[in-house]
Amino acid sequence: MKWGGVLRQYRRHGVRLACLGACVLVGMLTACSTPAWDGYFKRGVGQLTEEDVQNKLGYPHTAKIPALGGDSLWTYRVALSEHELSAWTPTFLIEATQSVGSLMGKPSDLPKPTLYCYRYSLTFAEDHVLKSWKREECTPGTRETLNAR
Repeated sequence: MKWGGVLRQYRRHGVRLACLGACVLVGMLTACSTPAWDGYFKRGVGQLTEEDVQNKLGYPHTAKIPALGGDSLWTYRVALSEHELSAWTPTFLIEATQSVGSLMGKPSDLPKPTLYCYRYSLTFAEDHVLKSWKREECTPGTRETLNAR
């Protein structure tokens, strides 16, 4: 009698642990599915100031600041690899493999990644807080054209 109750309780908790483990795994994979900059800006809307962004990323490549007030527009150009752009690609594993290989003196058998130019456009409100952002290719269609070959 006691063993039956213990087994039922174990099965119930086992299912809960399995569900929890699956949720954690999905969360980790989702976190790896977009460039780090996307997450930084997404979390920073309404919180990051121009000074915060400049301290982390340096001066913007271009900045349009209206003389009579209004929203400011900053742009950064960034090179992103296919691994950083593809969903469900754990880039940290690839980078770790390359790092370990180089430390061991072995040349990396992996091809060098193709880099694509992306422009992050950041809009700051008059109070200098991040209002919105977007990521777009510097030259639209480049990634699709190169991957079609």
